[in-house]
Amino acid sequence: MSNPMKRMVVPVLISAALVASAVGCTGRTDKKAESETPKSNKRAMITATIYDRGNIPSSEGTIENNKITKWINESGPVDVKFIAVPRAQSEQKLSTLFAGGGAPDLILEYAPQIKNPLIDQKQLRPISDMIDKYSTVYKALLQKYPSLKKAGTGADGQLYQFGRINETIPQRGLFIRTDWLKKLNLKIPKTTEELYQTAKAFAEQDPDGNGKKDTYGIAMSYNSGNILDEMFGVTYPGFIVQNNELIHGWDHIKAATEFKKKLYSEGLVDKDYLNDKNGSKAKQDFLKGKTGIYMEQFNVPIVFYNDYYVNLKKNVPNAEITVIPYPETPVGQFNPIFVNPIQMTAVVNAQVKDTEAVMKYVDFAASEKFMKTMYYGFEGVHSKSEPGKCPQVINLDKWKTEFNFGSGDFAMLASPTLAGKCYFGTEKLDAQNELQNQVKKMFEANSSFIRFDLPVAGPTHAEQMPQLPKELQQILTNTTKHVGVGEGDIWVKSILTPGYSPEQAKQDAIAAWNKAGGKQVDDWYKSFYANDKDKMILTRDIYDIFKEQRALQKK
Repeated sequence: MSNPMKRMVVPVLISAALVASAVGCTGRTDKKAESETPKSNKRAMITATIYDRGNIPSSEGTIENNKITKWINESGPVDVKFIAVPRAQSEQKLSTLFAGGGAPDLILEYAPQIKNPLIDQKQLRPISDMIDKYSTVYKALLQKYPSLKKAGTGADGQLYQFGRINETIPQRGLFIRTDWLKKLNLKIPKTTEELYQTAKAFAEQDPDGNGKKDTYGIAMSYNSGNILDEMFGVTYPGFIVQNNELIHGWDHIKAATEFKKKLYSEGLVDKDYLNDKNGSKAKQDFLKGKTGIYMEQFNVPIVFYNDYYVNLKKNVPNAEITVIPYPETPVGQFNPIFVNPIQMTAVVNAQVKDTEAVMKYVDFAASEKFMKTMYYGFEGVHSKSEPGKCPQVINLDKWKTEFNFGSGDFAMLASPTLAGKCYFGTEKLDAQNELQNQVKKMFEANSSFIRFDLPVAGPTHAEQMPQLPKELQQILTNTTKHVGVGEGDIWVKSILTPGYSPEQAKQDAIAAWNKAGGKQVDDWYKSFYANDKDKMILTRDIYDIFKEQRALQKK
């Protein structure tokens, strides 16, 4: 069977026709749609969700009302009232909104485990008719990249989700204090045993030279904990490819738990890591120069520069860090997971009253004009443009204050690579600025570490996993808190409890999983992979897109 991605290898430059429609159609509707829809002088209004990450500066208002939302309402074709959804509790918030009859028209959400049940419950509407009647920009995008339709189609065969084409890059980075390595005469760790030894030295040998035993070897909360699991080849929902079969990765989860337990029991991590739910304490420990090995999102280099590197160098001017490849583990070596190249990001409430208005906004949010503003800010204020050149940021501090808190979430329908080379991650960094250039080099190095002979955690990106039948999805959802990768109660108990071995935790987790009906989930995934894996976007397809984009970026 042919490679399912061959038809959608992502070029950097969009066709002139698509650019023209992206820039010029924001206030226009399809002629047929105009004839079918009664005209009104009143401007249409929709409601839409926006993630609240709790990071908006007080000077900028609220996540629902700020300079970005005002620009959207001034420049877009419809008025949008944004409804805040706490990022860490989006499932609970959306459940409450739907239960109370107050769910927004347009729901911007990444997680398939949140959206798929809403589709099954008929809480969301199919969108093909909206696209056919009212769309220009998104319709052209679907025609150019049919895999968007494949990824957005529900189990009933109908199209439910809008999506975007992303720059395909490693999503995370593993950072290490190289000045501490030099001081303690250590080398870059290449295995998890060497990583442990390095963390032990960082925690016990006073690498900051203050005469106190007050440093952590490695971070283990939130993103750092997730990345430790990825190093061992597992991520949600916990399945791996072994001998060309898709199976539950119990041995990999156990190996990751053994590593974490060793770090925890020897005091090489913050003993209170589990209560650091959003990783804010681990982040501050790293930025204050108290943590030697730190793992974090690294798919948007300007964000890492703004939120991490500048502050680290401000607090600890002599600190030196670099990004390193994931080390080899007892169960193999793995690449970092990638940013999802074909990402479904929005769905429509089944109770929506004005589908034309929603489609107008989706077209606007998918346009080059929208992408440019979210990426570079306001022309003449945050950046300037010259013919034939990428826009240049002229006030990064102002952009950081007024856009950095939410531009990525407001732009969940924008496809960066479709707007040209200027929207690749490193383009906003100034190579003449020493610190920005250091981040640029680390970002490029992180991509250079990718080995195409290695797998990533799982058979594909977690968002591309095939949709389970409703009853099996419920089993997976119900058991995740107890036996799920990384944060399942049984695994955490093993890390924290002396004498409760990861091997025993594995046996207990398998027993709990099977008791809840998990074997049915195992069998379904195994069968799907054996018979229908060509319907999935697999790791090899992601690698193909990654290689193609990197080649185009170098031109």
